[in-house]
Amino acid sequence: MTSQEIRQQFLDFFRSKDHRIVQSSPVVPFDDPTLLFTNAGMNQFKDVFLGTGTREYKRAADTQKCIRVSGKHNDLEEVGHDTYHHTFFEMLGNWSFGDYYKKEAIIWAWELLTEVWKLPKERLWATVYKDDDEAFELWKQVTDINPKHILRFGEKDNFWEMGDTGPCGPCSEIHINLSDDYDNPAYVNAGTPECIEIWNLVFIQYNRDETGKLNELPAKHVDTGMGFERVCAVLQKKSSNYDTDIFMPLINEIVKISNVKYENEEDKIPMRVIADHIRALTFAIADGAVPGNEGRGYVLRRILRRAARYGRKLNLKEPFLFQLVDVLVRTMGDVFPEIKEKQDYIKKVIKAEEQSFNATLDRGIELFEELVRRSNKNNQKVIPGEDVFKLYDTYGFPVDLTSLMAREINFSVDEPGFQKLMEAQKERAREASREKFASLNIAITDLSGFNLSDTKPVEFTGYDELKSEARIIGFKKEGNSNLIVLDRTPFYVEAGGQIDDVGKIIAPSAEIEIVDVAKVESAVIHISENSSAESLKPGMTVIAEVDEKRRWDIMRNHSATHFLHKALRTIIGTHVQQAGSYVGPDRLRFDFTHFTKLSLEEIHDIEALVNEQLRRNLSLIHHRNIPFEEAKKMGALMFFGDKYGDRVNVVQFGDFTMEFCGGTHVKNSSQVGLFKIISEQSIASGVRRVEAVTGAGVEKYIQQQIEHLKQSERKIEELLEAKKKLEKEIAELKMREKIEQLDHIVSLYSEEKNVRIHKGKVHTDNMDELKSLGDELRNRIKSGVGVLISQIEDKVGIVAVVSDDLIKNKNLSAGKIVGELAKLVGGGGGGRPHLATAGGKDITAIPKALAKVEEVVSHQIK
Repeated sequence: MTSQEIRQQFLDFFRSKDHRIVQSSPVVPFDDPTLLFTNAGMNQFKDVFLGTGTREYKRAADTQKCIRVSGKHNDLEEVGHDTYHHTFFEMLGNWSFGDYYKKEAIIWAWELLTEVWKLPKERLWATVYKDDDEAFELWKQVTDINPKHILRFGEKDNFWEMGDTGPCGPCSEIHINLSDDYDNPAYVNAGTPECIEIWNLVFIQYNRDETGKLNELPAKHVDTGMGFERVCAVLQKKSSNYDTDIFMPLINEIVKISNVKYENEEDKIPMRVIADHIRALTFAIADGAVPGNEGRGYVLRRILRRAARYGRKLNLKEPFLFQLVDVLVRTMGDVFPEIKEKQDYIKKVIKAEEQSFNATLDRGIELFEELVRRSNKNNQKVIPGEDVFKLYDTYGFPVDLTSLMAREINFSVDEPGFQKLMEAQKERAREASREKFASLNIAITDLSGFNLSDTKPVEFTGYDELKSEARIIGFKKEGNSNLIVLDRTPFYVEAGGQIDDVGKIIAPSAEIEIVDVAKVESAVIHISENSSAESLKPGMTVIAEVDEKRRWDIMRNHSATHFLHKALRTIIGTHVQQAGSYVGPDRLRFDFTHFTKLSLEEIHDIEALVNEQLRRNLSLIHHRNIPFEEAKKMGALMFFGDKYGDRVNVVQFGDFTMEFCGGTHVKNSSQVGLFKIISEQSIASGVRRVEAVTGAGVEKYIQQQIEHLKQSERKIEELLEAKKKLEKEIAELKMREKIEQLDHIVSLYSEEKNVRIHKGKVHTDNMDELKSLGDELRNRIKSGVGVLISQIEDKVGIVAVVSDDLIKNKNLSAGKIVGELAKLVGGGGGGRPHLATAGGKDITAIPKALAKVEEVVSHQIK
């Protein structure tokens, strides 16, 4: 069977057992801060297991995209080196939410494996938790498994936990022994590829809290997970998951790119690692994650760099990973269309990361080899922690790559020393960024002490009104603050990027300012620092009133955020996915996945589209409390930061935008007013941030810009005045320098036939300056001839002057003198008898012209 047939048979089998076939949740769990990546099929049902959420169905099945690269479930080091561990994998699963339990789970698992897929019963083994007698007996009673093939194990193998806290319980695993010695119990849980776990039936009955205590859940559930890649290898009779039709198209492409055959183990390992890692990268990026420097972004960066390092073993030194995306889309795009929709974007992100890391990788390998040489010289086989940290911190070389390269040459790294330095760095960062809880530093974690008179969920009225009559159902004093619980409230509690409301509670005897709100379980806590709040008592009827102006500003910005999201997807591409937001009264901030800076033209087009749509007077259509599946069929976009249950709210403005959203909004798009983007920047690799204002915020922004312009104008005027002053001073200095030149020329003269001749080379910037100097020279000589020559850029300038007495008595003419001299420098010129100018091209002839002045004057004397 093909992998596609195997996947479909699993889903069809559980559909026949009345299970709802649900869609895989994203591999990036934006709505669960406890997880970097979705690591199990049950993640999307965590709220059901905790008793805080429900579904409209009691049985479900799906194939879930999973990534395990960190924390408790970390298979990274085994990937590629063995045949059955992966960073990204599909988990086939079926669930019971308080419906069937151990008996049915065991019966159906055995039925699918042995009757539908015809796996040999003699090779199958079942393990149960050491104290789970019920499961042990059920395996013997409801299946025909060999009773000797039912084994008990402890917590490490047969007690399943999603993380350090959360839903958990005993489990029963099904293993298959593919060796010749398939009747030997020593193979089970021995970590050998001949005997692997293929299905885990988890019986969730506990919740482990922060103290480590196990608490019974309100109802018992079943959560099963089957490794899709492993069961495909078994059914396709392959000794390795990588030899199935899931991975071979990728491996064949790697063979083609590298020109290295998939034959010996030395070459197989890097090919398997690369084939695995490109799957994790592609699916994570498609679901909104991007390589970066922290959190899940850093995990992706490590995976990509690890794959690039293994590429070097195949002589792949240029970016190559991005080329594999097309193959993956061809083989899995039909089942998971999100990778097909974002195919080009995924390739751009991966290629850019490869390009930026190539230089780092080459430099890191070079530095690593230096460390090895130094250690060998000192007869050591351990790379010191400070050197490992320097490679990581200074050069961006991941520690797992350093460890990997060290192991390959039988070296080790000083991990404790590295971790100590890392922890010191993290502590410095924590101290620098530590923030208080909310604005009042009040840690409200439960409702103890409130003595609630009504345990029904608080009714939120803030969609329709900003002032509501309500009854106090709980009150508690916490330090200087008073905490009030109402049975209904218009106050919005921060969620989905929209910040908390503030306002007041009006009681018969007092008006209490509410400075913050918080949600605990189903109650809304109104926080006041007003001492008069102590007069409030449970049972009292009050008016809860939200600050109207502030809320309207928030609603304008929230509605505009939806318009901005749609405009971004329209102008720059549907790969845009929200990665965070802030919606306050002053501005909106929208973070989104995109790999390049927005151009000025793109920003203009986005603004124009948003404002054009706002002016269409699109009415708000608020779909409230509708089934989740119905909302998805409507085509509503999911919004980052919101957790979606069975029933959801969808915000729609006409035919332009429709989003999942629990926030508050204007009733008509024209109420938003004008939309203006005020900044666009990068906040992480592949993540951009736009900040914008609306309504009164635009007025304020315009006033600020006008004030900036006025300040700029004043500054320009001051600068122009200063410029004039400096120019005048510079002109005076220049003139003083030129006058000094003239003084020297006046003091030195020669005589021809009783006519004094003053001549010299001077420095001037243009002919006007030279002419002015000629005027000044004529004024200074009572009787005589003056000639000044200057090099102006790459040309020659000449000015000649003659005193009045010599014009009359000697018939001398400045025009004739300058005309003769101009010929000597390759030019011409002339003018009046008392002053004339000329120009020439040959600056090398200036000394010659100066030397000929006396001769020219002598020839012209009457």
